[in-house]
Amino acid sequence: MMPTLMRTLLPAALMLFMGAAWAGSHGHDAGASHPVKVHMPFVRLMPPGQPNTAAFMTLENTAGQDLAVVSAESGVSRVVELHTHTMHEGVMRMRQIERIEVPAGGRTELKPGGLHVMLIGLHEPLQEGQVVEVTLVYDDGSRQLVRAPVRDPGDMMRGGGHGMNH
Repeated sequence: MMPTLMRTLLPAALMLFMGAAWAGSHGHDAGASHPVKVHMPFVRLMPPGQPNTAAFMTLENTAGQDLAVVSAESGVSRVVELHTHTMHEGVMRMRQIERIEVPAGGRTELKPGGLHVMLIGLHEPLQEGQVVEVTLVYDDGSRQLVRAPVRDPGDMMRGGGHGMNH
């Protein structure tokens, strides 16, 4: 009786485990129920030897209250910071900021030349197509896991980044 029960339960348990693993690898996690929806995330592929890069995405706040990203985390770099670009005396400069506002019912775009999540001190070079996990931390204490593929910026300019809605 016991071997028959195991032959029945073992495949069912294995299928449950495989389904959970598949869901986890395709972005179905706690962040999926977050009121901020993440569209088209990507991390910029940098030339070999470059120790820093950035993550970009569009954040859409479906909640009835303003939210703000107050920090971010990732295991691919030594430091993760929120940044923006500003024009100072005719020179574009990047600087760290304390928060990225995402207004209720609105969108905030993190894009090259603007707001972004800076990944400083990469532990190893990133490869095109690799998926980088970045956790956004909001001012309400919530956390959201974002899986962002590494993309060559040249491919993005040629239209290779269209249709990437995650």
